[in-house]
Amino acid sequence: MSTSDPVTPDQTQPPTLSHRQILVIFSGLMMGMLLAALDQTIVATALPTITGELGGLNHLSWVVTSYLLASSVSTPLYGKAGDLFGRKRLFQFAIVVFLVGSVLSGIAQSMTQLILFRAVQGLGAGGLIVLALAIIAEVVSPRERGRYQGYFGALFGASSIGGPLLGGFLTDQASWRWVFYVNIPIGLAALVVVALKVPASPRHGNPSIDYLGSVVLTAAVTSVVLFTTWGGTEYAWGSPTVIGLAVASLVLLAVLIVVERRVVDPVLPVHLFRGRTFNISSAVSFVLGVAMYGAIAFLPLFLQVVNGASATNSGLLLVPLMLGLIGASMISGAVISRTGRYKIFPVAGSAIAAVALFMMSTMGTDTGRSVVTVYMVALGVGIGLCLQTMILAVQNAVQLAELGVATSAVSFFRSMGGSVGVALFGALFNNLLARKLGPEAAAGGRSSFTPAALAQLPEADRVRFIANFADSLTTVFLYATPLMALAFLLTWLMHEVPLRDSVEHGPAEGAAPAAESGGQSLAFD
Repeated sequence: MSTSDPVTPDQTQPPTLSHRQILVIFSGLMMGMLLAALDQTIVATALPTITGELGGLNHLSWVVTSYLLASSVSTPLYGKAGDLFGRKRLFQFAIVVFLVGSVLSGIAQSMTQLILFRAVQGLGAGGLIVLALAIIAEVVSPRERGRYQGYFGALFGASSIGGPLLGGFLTDQASWRWVFYVNIPIGLAALVVVALKVPASPRHGNPSIDYLGSVVLTAAVTSVVLFTTWGGTEYAWGSPTVIGLAVASLVLLAVLIVVERRVVDPVLPVHLFRGRTFNISSAVSFVLGVAMYGAIAFLPLFLQVVNGASATNSGLLLVPLMLGLIGASMISGAVISRTGRYKIFPVAGSAIAAVALFMMSTMGTDTGRSVVTVYMVALGVGIGLCLQTMILAVQNAVQLAELGVATSAVSFFRSMGGSVGVALFGALFNNLLARKLGPEAAAGGRSSFTPAALAQLPEADRVRFIANFADSLTTVFLYATPLMALAFLLTWLMHEVPLRDSVEHGPAEGAAPAAESGGQSLAFD
């Protein structure tokens, strides 16, 4: 049991903040989140130039994988550490680590160095998103939080899609190194705002650190990320390496459950999974990750190969998806703050996203860009209505002492959904294309997806390739449709807990016994 003195919810006395104070705090948190969200995708368009200067083409994927792996591994640990020791200092630490990784990545002289320094970036990024979401939950009531988390969702979606555009612009106009240097002024500004304006976070009196659980969780997440990242790309799905990672993931997850049931203060409390809201939010977030990252990964291919857009233009043509996501996130957040009701948004959003995915599965060589734009806007709206609402629902259903670990868990499931979705969609697409064209033609086509390369083919071969390519790619969206339909059904099972007008937290859904709750205090530094 925790050695801190138990308190009842009404003993926690958070400071009363003005709207102006909250906006200043929010700006610092937004800048921190912007760093992590941008660097998930900003490096993509710079990779050809980077490999041209540093070499190491065979290790190209690790520039992305090392960041993803370090970020995914550290996210749950930041969430729990924030609950134990307070989030303000930890958020500042995460910014500093991220900036150090950015500077080192910018001055890297070899591909090995860049991969290592990108991992340092990822270790910082793992805390930026989850801690920003948890800190705003400490200073804003759930009723008002909907508006601010709508802004967070809009920023996250815009950064994910806008990252490749900014990366390409900086690479063309300055140098690929500015892809990393651009983080420095943003990070320094965030540090100043957080240091001066963010209140100190609640913390336990004498926290007990779950070292064993942290090690097992890190190993389990590493295995899952490598399995989903390498499967079908670096190694065949049936290879000993991928099978070994799958087995290791299952075994380590089983060991983690056993460990977390026995320790005093688990890094991932098992009792959270007794709460309906937590389980549904995690599952729906996983599906949203599959849909969002799958669309971002595969829609540019359709636009380039089938519609003949250039690489840069295909990025610009994703803007409708981004605008739909931003608009839906902001509008739903404002309505939630005004009404206190939130269940309708994931119900409606998942339904819209399912319909959009199905309509995208009907696209073909005769589908114009205007029609594709409508489908992208619909998908963006659907995702935007759900994205931050899932986190808001969980934060409203757990105790303050577990705010960070619950937030990080939902964010983690969304990230895993993205990794699994892109990997599985990629394998499905490649297999479908290989079946239609023959393995050799499909393998050769992998490097011939650009309009310029396809223009060199004989007219009959080009038309045949594009038709088969479109058919294979849109089938991926068809397979994603029932998955989103499942998310729609799950949202109906969500129990809507009325949003509080105070930041104080009452008994949590599926909570541990009251004696296990620790005392917290909230004060300004």
